[in-house]
Amino acid sequence: MLKVGDKAPDFTSVDENGETIKLSDYSGKKLILYFYPKDSTPGCTVEAQNLRDNYGMLKEKGYEVVGVSADSQKRHQNFIAKQCLPFKLISDEEKEVINAYECWGPKKFMGKEYEGIYRKTFVIEDNKIIKLIEKVKTKAHTAQILED
Repeated sequence: MLKVGDKAPDFTSVDENGETIKLSDYSGKKLILYFYPKDSTPGCTVEAQNLRDNYGMLKEKGYEVVGVSADSQKRHQNFIAKQCLPFKLISDEEKEVINAYECWGPKKFMGKEYEGIYRKTFVIEDNKIIKLIEKVKTKAHTAQILED
């Protein structure tokens, strides 16, 4: 299990526009890498809006934000446009980044078990995990990231 202090798994993937995005693109910055189940669902929308509404403050404090889900680039483009998101979303349809960060596995919803993406957030600096949030509060996500 990944924990605070561990080396962040390296990744190379694509964003909503098909442009390559790598962990090394964020060296020298604090990267908020957040994993969420699906674009345009209620919880994921509230979480993205919370990060969007606090994006200026996060940037001032030296943070960059990148979201990760298994949605397609087109679906990400629509979500970004509809929610006016100022940050990139990784389209991880093959679940390579999701699996590297241990964010895929069994889930339960309304009594049914299925495989899905865990809502988790990693704050990474100098290729090291400096904060891990495993119980994300969608309406208060920024506050969770900033609390000591």
